Amino acid sequence: MPRSTNSVNSRRKRKKILKLARGFYGARSKVYTVAKNAVEKSFVYAFSSRKKKKRDFRSLWIQRINAEVRKYGISYSQFIKKLYNNNIHINRKYLADFAMNDPQSFKKIIDNIL
Repeated sequence: MPRSTNSVNSRRKRKKILKLARGFYGARSKVYTVAKNAVEKSFVYAFSSRKKKKRDFRSLWIQRINAEVRKYGISYSQFIKKLYNNNIHINRKYLADFAMNDPQSFKKIIDNIL
């Protein structure tokens, strides 16, 4: 009995990889074996970047809070310590939002802890 190949499934598999590689540079979007490696690597980057995004945003929030707090003559670390000592539990995301978009509310928070 001759060897049978499942050409329908093989073509579907190749098309799927090449579709995922659309927009890649050169052979990475044209040649199946190169595209397969590029797509697998892109999945690795995508996974790690989902974790890295959380770190990046926390860092951004801290920088924004620090910039606003410096206007009132205290450092970020002193500000956070005073928040916790006064049992004010607001996360950094909302603090950064107040600092950027609602400076009056942020000033009220600072007045409460000083």
